[in-house]
Amino acid sequence: MKKLLTALLTGCALAAGAQAAGYPDKPVTMIVPFAPGGSTDMVARLMTTKMGEKLGQPFIVENKPGATGAIGATQVKRAAPDGYTLLVASIGIYATNPFLQKNLSYDPMKDFDLMTVAVRSPNVLFVNPNIPVNNVAELVAHLKKNPNKMSFVTSGAGTSDHLSAALFWQKTGTSGIHVPYKGGAPAIADVIAGHADASFQNLNVVSGHIKAGKLKALAITSEKRSPLLPDVPTMAEAGITDMVVYSWQAIAAPKGLPADIRNALHGAMVATLKDPEIAKKMTDPGFEIVANTPQEFATFLQQEQARWKTVIETGKITLD
Repeated sequence: MKKLLTALLTGCALAAGAQAAGYPDKPVTMIVPFAPGGSTDMVARLMTTKMGEKLGQPFIVENKPGATGAIGATQVKRAAPDGYTLLVASIGIYATNPFLQKNLSYDPMKDFDLMTVAVRSPNVLFVNPNIPVNNVAELVAHLKKNPNKMSFVTSGAGTSDHLSAALFWQKTGTSGIHVPYKGGAPAIADVIAGHADASFQNLNVVSGHIKAGKLKALAITSEKRSPLLPDVPTMAEAGITDMVVYSWQAIAAPKGLPADIRNALHGAMVATLKDPEIAKKMTDPGFEIVANTPQEFATFLQQEQARWKTVIETGKITLD
């Protein structure tokens, strides 16, 4: 009986190995839990062709927006852990939704196999050129003289730009009016048009407007100055300590992915992100390549969740 059980277990292991060895044998779907056109969608679409070349099957982006990304994330949670459904999502889905949404239908740490943080991008603090401030110190003074009067537009409640504004207010003892939009593009457009005063937005979507003089940049939330905006100081240089903030895009799979499929996918992801052609398309607009390991992703996510939980609770931030 013992020999029979051993033989059966060995046979199952060999069958599983053979199945994994044939992966993939059909297209792989990359779920983006936002509408097309944003940073996350851009990252996913830049990766599809090379991923397909490296693994021999098409990689297809499917946009599933709604509930601040929770709809798409939940769909991935419920998918079979066979390597044919992946989640490409941003900081909000992984690090802040658990503290902003009651009865969230997924747990980022428990329901996914974390694959890699693909890229990151700092946020830029900017104002409409007609706002009478030219640096962070002047902005802080202006906000203290005019509490809860200056509008800070964001791409949505709970996003990295919203939380950057909240953290800035907490660090400086100031306040402003949070105006959430359905995406960064309309928020940026209203600051350019003078319908709104200020915002924090990802470097990769505002650097062109800043260079063109349509927006006045005051500081960047990176560890060091960006080569895209070399004259814009970091928050630390501007006198605001402990305000290094990056928006980031990462990839996960449903929990329970077979180890060899997980390894094959991770290897293809890292090779794609480090491919010179793809890397250039990522870094030219302001992304930084991360391409870390699943273990590094898990450690990083724990740190991000702890940090933003504190900011959210201190600022009493909700999705209302």
